[in-house]
Amino acid sequence: MARPKQFDEERAVQAAMRAFWTAGYEATSTQDLCAATGLGRSSIYNTFTSKHELFRRALDRYMAAKNGPIFELLDGTGSAKEKLRALLEQAADAPEDEPAGCLVVNSTVELAPRDPEVAAILRADLRRRHDAITATIAEGQRAGEIHKSREANELAHFLIATISGIRVAARGGADRKTLSAIAETALACL
Repeated sequence: MARPKQFDEERAVQAAMRAFWTAGYEATSTQDLCAATGLGRSSIYNTFTSKHELFRRALDRYMAAKNGPIFELLDGTGSAKEKLRALLEQAADAPEDEPAGCLVVNSTVELAPRDPEVAAILRADLRRRHDAITATIAEGQRAGEIHKSREANELAHFLIATISGIRVAARGGADRKTLSAIAETALACL
């Protein structure tokens, strides 16, 4: 008879997410995951079946946690330009208790070129964020807050690339002043 689980599965996914976020998929060993989660190797494999499945669940958790506030902000009150300013400031103001950078950006670089399953997850996530940002930009263009010289779709790609760049710069050690300057420059381009 199988013994019942003696651990919080969601807490284990959260701990694994931080491990993958800090070191990346390839550099995070099963032993690292055991240390991060406090679980034994057999508990990890019995519950999650593989390192890849645990990573996929950690990536899903990360995207849900990070996208929720983004969509809430973009769907909230205020002008489009204010919403986009807040979005860029969020990217520049990463909490100090989190690993630097972005698990989505890191996974796009590390895994998407060779892992079709992860690539599909990342493409779907990008589409959702792109659609929400495009809608906010179009709203701002209709209100006359944002230039109409570029299509909302193109500006959304620009902002997503800028936010990714901010997160890469943060992982590389850029200070808050530098990250804010990048955000302000992007906002001025709208």
